[in-house]
Amino acid sequence: MDLAVHDLRLHKGRFIATIIGVGLLFTIVLAMNGLYRGNIYEGLAVIQATAPDLWVVERFRGGPFNEQSTMPEYYYYSVKAVPGVEQAGPFIYYTVERQIGGRSRHFSIIGYDVFGGLGGPRKIYAGRGIQQAHYEMVAHPKLQMGLGDKVPLGLHTYTVVGLTKEAVDANGDPLVYLSLPDAQEVLFQKDNEEIRNQRTRLARGLAHPSSDTHIINAILVKLSPGADVADVARHIEDWLYFSTYTTLQEGQLMLKGRLASMTRQLLLFRVLLMIVSVVIVSLVIYTFTMEKIRSIAVMKLIGAPNKVIVRLVMEQSLLLTIGAFLAALVLVNLTYRFFPRTILLIPGDEAITFIVVLIGGILASILGLWHALKTQPAMALGGQ
Repeated sequence: MDLAVHDLRLHKGRFIATIIGVGLLFTIVLAMNGLYRGNIYEGLAVIQATAPDLWVVERFRGGPFNEQSTMPEYYYYSVKAVPGVEQAGPFIYYTVERQIGGRSRHFSIIGYDVFGGLGGPRKIYAGRGIQQAHYEMVAHPKLQMGLGDKVPLGLHTYTVVGLTKEAVDANGDPLVYLSLPDAQEVLFQKDNEEIRNQRTRLARGLAHPSSDTHIINAILVKLSPGADVADVARHIEDWLYFSTYTTLQEGQLMLKGRLASMTRQLLLFRVLLMIVSVVIVSLVIYTFTMEKIRSIAVMKLIGAPNKVIVRLVMEQSLLLTIGAFLAALVLVNLTYRFFPRTILLIPGDEAITFIVVLIGGILASILGLWHALKTQPAMALGGQ
């Protein structure tokens, strides 16, 4: 008497194929949910992993991640002398593309004061942090480098001494941590051929090369216990003419600036995909019910009450929806690590998705039930 089990036994292959097909559709929905969350996570990962009390950047700039900010390195001594500041550290961040291991790799470099500590990786899962002033690096495993590997950057070669999974950059590319002088040298120091070219241009009066590499993007500030963040920020802005942001404000700048368009785009795709999924599931359930309309007529002919037909159709709908969603849940959890961008699966999103598709399935069942209950028993005998 159970319509779903009866259908499963009679059309086992077709029913399972339908569950797999709908499950793949749900997998894409769940992956899109994860991609949306992952985009926000990656965009804020460096900010939240660094998490100073204040970011000091070039005046009226939203840097260092949302907008380019540059300032002379020595200003961090001035910030360090502000009342209420316990620790200040120079910080530099930029994206590069280099040939590593015969492959072109796109990644971001963070330079920080390795002896001050602010701005560096907090968690090292293999090896150690940077302990020397030069030629050591900590890399994200996405760079596919191991401990002890040598990485040529600019004029020098750096040794991977540690690995961290703490953060990636806003594009999902790996992060590399260097000491501040090394990072400045990689960014600003020209190679020999470039210096030769600049000298030639200088001789022709066309250019004036600069050898100053002591440029940073931001100054990270740790406040003294009990210091008021608003007072310290106001002092820095009024007397040193920089802009200051808390970590929360820096994150909001990213969300409203660099991440805004992509986040809205992914959110729109997420909603559209959810609607499409509900429509397809509804059509599948409705079609399944209509295909059994003659069987329902037979049940009515032998005296089955309407509540039995309602229960059977609803069971079929729930079995299909829940089975497909569970298949999607298993599949996305097995495969999310292989996506090039971070897929951040959150139980709350999965629960909301399940509730939405379940409601869609129930509504489709109600539409099918409306036709099923109108079915005349004479149809079982070949009538209409």
